Amino acid sequence: MDLIRRIFKELLCKIRELPESQLLFIMSVIVGVGSGIAAVTLKHAVHFVAWILKGWFNTPAESLLYIVYPGIGMLLSFLFVRYVIKDNIGHGVTKVLTAISRNESKIKPHNTWSSVIASSLTIGFGGSVGAEAPIVYTGAAIGSNTAKWMGLSHKHITILLGCGAAGAVAGIFKAPLAGILFTLEILLFNISMTSILPLLVSAVTATTISYLFLGDKVVFANSILPFSMGNIPFYILLGVVCGFISLYFIRMTLKMEDKISSIVSPFKRWGISAVSLGLLIFLFPPLFGEGYESLTSLLNNNSTEAIGPSIFSGLFAYEWFVPLFFSAIIFFKVWAMSFTNAGGGVGGTFGPTLFIGGITGFVISRTINLLGIYDLPEANFALVGMAGLMAGVMQAPMTAIFLIAEITGGYILLMPLIITSAISFATIRTFEPYSIYTKRIAKQGALLTHNSDQAVLTLLKTSDLIETDFKTLCLKGKLRDVINQIRSSSRNIFPVLDSDGKLKGIILLDNIRQIMFDSDKYDTTDISELILPVDYFVYENDVMEEVMAKFEKSASWNLPVVNSDGVYKGFVSKSKIFSAYREQLQKVSHE
Repeated sequence: MDLIRRIFKELLCKIRELPESQLLFIMSVIVGVGSGIAAVTLKHAVHFVAWILKGWFNTPAESLLYIVYPGIGMLLSFLFVRYVIKDNIGHGVTKVLTAISRNESKIKPHNTWSSVIASSLTIGFGGSVGAEAPIVYTGAAIGSNTAKWMGLSHKHITILLGCGAAGAVAGIFKAPLAGILFTLEILLFNISMTSILPLLVSAVTATTISYLFLGDKVVFANSILPFSMGNIPFYILLGVVCGFISLYFIRMTLKMEDKISSIVSPFKRWGISAVSLGLLIFLFPPLFGEGYESLTSLLNNNSTEAIGPSIFSGLFAYEWFVPLFFSAIIFFKVWAMSFTNAGGGVGGTFGPTLFIGGITGFVISRTINLLGIYDLPEANFALVGMAGLMAGVMQAPMTAIFLIAEITGGYILLMPLIITSAISFATIRTFEPYSIYTKRIAKQGALLTHNSDQAVLTLLKTSDLIETDFKTLCLKGKLRDVINQIRSSSRNIFPVLDSDGKLKGIILLDNIRQIMFDSDKYDTTDISELILPVDYFVYENDVMEEVMAKFEKSASWNLPVVNSDGVYKGFVSKSKIFSAYREQLQKVSHE
């Protein structure tokens, strides 16, 4: 054992001594293998849990457990997260974006496995969410922690984090190009062309692992027909509809999750969510789980099978019932997803986006066919609708186009995929500048964008720029105390604090110059008579955009920094910010 450990350490040392490009290449392969295995593990875990729960169903009465199972899965996931992990692991893609902008691309080690377990329980029991966001979080965590373990720089930690995310998407969908585009469009906005090679290597490696364990079949088998030019106007219409449904998806999801999360008691929150989700699944069975089985049925022109066992089965004879039924599912899927996540489950919006998009395409085409306006291929529109909604909800049209083409083998529909995705993206951007992943963190000022200036400001932390070499004064002191501090200070600003360390004002050297040489006043003049009020101050957790806005309003060169309780922490200066800005800009430009 000691020999093996010694050999391993020597090998590790030699690997670390390799040139930067070679080391990054090797690490991208390792991260690709890890994220690919994680994707395969999650897929098998979800199916295994579902098989245990549903494999013995024989009668309709037993299927009523469908309305109970999701709540149980949410509870198990909630207990696991609350008492074992003791950390918030929901909304995986948003967490990755936050790690990049706020935590130097560092993700906690437990995220390399915790999301896999929690989402397996949630989705395996029928939670109405997707497995893709948790696996992206897992892959990114694998990349981040591998880079940290190797002692790599912040730049390379970020690249390997992206490699992990790309590998995760590529592995779970067997779609390497989509994995790369997902990382470039959503996660790593300012990556250079030279850094794309590790992403390619990681995505292809993860896809290879997925092929080895899951076979070479496409994720969604389908019965699509060749593209017809006459259908272009309807694909444009589908793009517009997908854009507006994307707007509903984003805003309703955030609104509902905030509303449910406002319930203080976590168990009450779980109970309300579990009952509500169970009721929705009872009325609309396709809301159970990811919904990929129903989606596959629609892609094969089998709408009756897509509905499943339903209390509305007596209405199947009415031709308008099917599009109305699926229209209701489009509306309520967002609710089901929100109840699952807010109620304690761990899952993402990726899967529900594909599900709703496919149903949207089906509803549009079926409605036009029933009206006798035109004869449209419903499977084609279901497939293209998947890309349309993804382009709107995630605001990542390139990812949407090539992901759907890869997971369905639908390259013969590349033109309508492009048309619908572009129209959907343009439509939602008219009303909503942020995606489902970025809207919350954009409000916090923590969102990185393709704008280099904006990205640099986002990466700068106020807490890292605080200067603490200002001599402080006690509010109850005298002018003599000020003179003593002036003798040993290189600054011309002196913050005045009370006994609790809270900032009460400042004294400027220029304002006391006339009396500072009058020794008779040293012991008769109180500091409280000399201080100036502070009109503008900075909180230590303020984002840099807010700090710069305060500098502009105050026309000051230095601003005091306090914590949330008003306790003085130091000063932040424009010169310090400009210096840090230039340094960070160089890093961003080279990444």
